Amino acid sequence: MSMFENLGRFGVTIRQAHARNKAIRALNSLPPHVQKDIGWPASPPSDPQAALASLLLGTPR
Repeated sequence: MSMFENLGRFGVTIRQAHARNKAIRALNSLPPHVQKDIGWPASPPSDPQAALASLLLGTPR
């Protein structure tokens, strides 16, 4: 396997992770009642992970 094949796979992995994170941010930015309608798991405000995401991303889940 050449170095360029490895770099190509690494690039694809990064693009997929970026697209996944972008979709999650878009879903998290929806109002809570819409999240509930589509079945997106809403985190309670006291959830430590939600607090961390709020600090890092600037948007509460």
